Amino acid sequence: MSVVALIPARGGSKGIPRKNLAPLAGKPLITWTIEAALASKNLTRVIVSTDDTEIAEVARQHGADAPFLRPPELAADDSGALGVALHALDWLAKNAGGEPEYLLLLQPTSPLRMTADIDAAIELARARDADAVLSVCEAVPHPYLARSVHENGAISDFIPVPEASGPRQGFPPAYFLNGAIYLNRCVSLRATRSFQPSGALALRMPLERSLDIDTPLDLLIADAVLKK
Repeated sequence: MSVVALIPARGGSKGIPRKNLAPLAGKPLITWTIEAALASKNLTRVIVSTDDTEIAEVARQHGADAPFLRPPELAADDSGALGVALHALDWLAKNAGGEPEYLLLLQPTSPLRMTADIDAAIELARARDADAVLSVCEAVPHPYLARSVHENGAISDFIPVPEASGPRQGFPPAYFLNGAIYLNRCVSLRATRSFQPSGALALRMPLERSLDIDTPLDLLIADAVLKK
């Protein structure tokens, strides 16, 4: 079972300038993901896809491959991860003797993800012969607690079900994709053009490893966690 890890890291960002190189507990943000991936015994290769020569150099310094620079049209604010993944698979098919069985997308904005999480996803895919394994964590607060605020300021249930007004202990379990792990069989990814095909399996991760870096506050929280 060959698995290539792909770390997408474009040079631009909105909320945090040069986010992928932002200092986090003494290291550039991207290096936390590179190190977690390199420590896995289940990965064939760890590749960083970037449009930025500085990010590529930092990736190489920390042991990852950065064998190409992705085109500008795949590095815009609205560029989707699917195009980045397919570009990398096309490069592997042309330059590395073929594409792997699985592609593991590891976003650098999930620096608290551990090698154990990566290995657990791969082992789950292997054991269940799954086309996809996606990491999730418990939804906190629960979706039933979400509210709509109307133009006149009135509040109503966002999800209008009877259970929404009951005790929280009676709410059904709810999860959301935490963005840390997208493991996909390459044949399925090409055919469905989706990271979440029918039958995708969930890998549960704890909240304390599920932080996604999007704002300066997220970076401060992750810095505090990692320093402890």
